[in-house]
Amino acid sequence: MLYQRSLEIERRLETALELIRSGEYSTPMLAEKLGVSIPTVSRHVTALRERGHNIRSERRDGGWRFILVRKSAKSRSEVHPALAEGGLRP
Repeated sequence: MLYQRSLEIERRLETALELIRSGEYSTPMLAEKLGVSIPTVSRHVTALRERGHNIRSERRDGGWRFILVRKSAKSRSEVHPALAEGGLRP
């Protein structure tokens, strides 16, 4: 049962990431599409960010939408010397 619940959450996270990648969904829209509450969407976005996905909010067409920012081709050392040393987090 626990495994099944974890699998459902992972699938929902994958679906949320795909919807966010499209750049067309706000928090309420994601909640409706995923069949979950708005606080659950916020937890999903937090979990995806913790996994390294650069998810940002963008104001568009009079409302807010989530977007997935692509990682640049720069290496860590090209961004800032302190990052190469692991002293700071972007």
